[in-house]
Amino acid sequence: MANGGKPVTQRQLRVGEMIKQSLSMIFLKDEAKIPGINTKEITVTEVRMGPDLKTAKVFVLPLGGKNSEEIIGKLKEFSFIVRKVLSKKIIMKFLPKLFFVKDESFDYAEKIENLIKQANK
Repeated sequence: MANGGKPVTQRQLRVGEMIKQSLSMIFLKDEAKIPGINTKEITVTEVRMGPDLKTAKVFVLPLGGKNSEEIIGKLKEFSFIVRKVLSKKIIMKFLPKLFFVKDESFDYAEKIENLIKQANK
């Protein structure tokens, strides 16, 4: 459940997945030239669309989790470059505004796994 208690629609999920795949290919092929970042080392783990499809929360994780705050700061600063390249890849009435966020889910999963291991000892 998201959107203030409303369930996520199929359309939001579909568009989010399409943007995730497009961003992954853009980063993999290094099509968005962002100063000081090797975009090939960025993994897009999830894209959550807003209810009106005009905003996208992009969860990213740098390879190995190194310099994640610095890389996400650069992505936020140069999101207009990524958005420009994305506009050439997908056709939408309104291209969503991209908000880059560090994906904490892997850290959380590792923490839970360690707690389970400690409980089983």
